[in-house]
Amino acid sequence: MTDLESFIVHYGYIGMYIVLILGIVGMPFPDEVLLTYVGYHVSLGNMSLNLAIFIAILGSISGISISYLLGQWLGVPFIKRFGPKLRIKEKQIDWVRNNFNKYGATFLIFGYFIPGIRHVTAYVAGFSKYHYFRFAIFAYIGAIFWASTFIILGNILGDQWEYITTFFSQASKIMWLIILTGVLFIILRKIKRN
Repeated sequence: MTDLESFIVHYGYIGMYIVLILGIVGMPFPDEVLLTYVGYHVSLGNMSLNLAIFIAILGSISGISISYLLGQWLGVPFIKRFGPKLRIKEKQIDWVRNNFNKYGATFLIFGYFIPGIRHVTAYVAGFSKYHYFRFAIFAYIGAIFWASTFIILGNILGDQWEYITTFFSQASKIMWLIILTGVLFIILRKIKRN
């Protein structure tokens, strides 16, 4: 994270925009930690809260739109081949793809908060031929909630912003547990009906 911190300090809003695009597309950057760090700089008065949130949303929207277009152009073979290099696992791709048409809106809005899912949903929307207008509505709403949440959190935490790293690591494990429990519940319910 130290290199990213230096990059943000040196390049400011433009640096944040670039890092968020690359992070959303799939580069292994700790996006939540980055946004919280930006919030910390807001608390110090080094950055504007409104401008930081605006640029973060813009970077997130740009990154997820690029991912959607890449999903459309490159399709499943590309993702299966290069996904592991971008920390995207095949089981994540398959799980999201199988459930995307039914739960696409939920994935696009809340997927930002789940590392791994955030990186896969736009690709899946693209290669699943999910209508771009629907994709944009839900993905952009998700970007607004996600970017705002972590910048405001960093602003509130101030010099204790680094606690978000530990917290988010634990929270993402809990989210995965809730998701897996929900999936198991749905499967058991279908088995019981049959």
